[in-house]
Amino acid sequence: MTATPLILVIEDDSAIRRGLVDALRFAGYRTAECGDGGRAVDCASETAPNLILLDVLLPGRSGFDILADLRRLQPTLPVIMVTAKGAEQDRVRGLSDGADDYIVKPFSPRELLARVEAVLRRSPERGGDVAEVAIDERRIDLRRREILLASGERRSLSDREAAIIRYLAANRGRAVDRQELLHRVWGLNPKGITTRTVDMHIARLREKVGDVEPDRQLVQTVRSKGYMLSNLARVLEPARSATP
Repeated sequence: MTATPLILVIEDDSAIRRGLVDALRFAGYRTAECGDGGRAVDCASETAPNLILLDVLLPGRSGFDILADLRRLQPTLPVIMVTAKGAEQDRVRGLSDGADDYIVKPFSPRELLARVEAVLRRSPERGGDVAEVAIDERRIDLRRREILLASGERRSLSDREAAIIRYLAANRGRAVDRQELLHRVWGLNPKGITTRTVDMHIARLREKVGDVEPDRQLVQTVRSKGYMLSNLARVLEPARSATP
């Protein structure tokens, strides 16, 4: 049975946030709330939502900055920007930075729900975050940024290393080339860039997760194509509460 989607609402105005949450709950979605832009990325990690409604004008930190962090750490998570700023350059920036959609205040609950449904519908493979990846006796906890080896030794992952595993896991079954990783994990435009940074990060990652035997590696090299998660890996999504 498929879990009801969880929507995280990041909005500092309590009245507007309550209106968004009420509309989503009335439509049958589960919700989580965050009114502090400084905690937005942590809230996304803690709640593991299926989609985020992200306000642009947040105190202390703009929605654009938060979106950049989300795209670096959770590249496949659907995000809809919600803002009173309707200028074309703001809409273009939000979409260019990786937002899945952009909705301008004021808007009706019907329009909001239609946009949420459309983004979730066209992003079925992106429905949930990845909580844990395991291969053989090795486990990688992406929330804790921690590797547990068969020996019992624990090793820490950097945010970038966790983002690489998360992106490969979300796109398991296909090879992901270096340019796509640069764009979706590093947030760079790969056009015209010549760099070995992806290969260097993969090499360090393999060392950390104990990828010694080529046929038991967590991250496989696909010649002339890029990298992919091993088909031996087991991918777990976060457990979700049934209560709203």
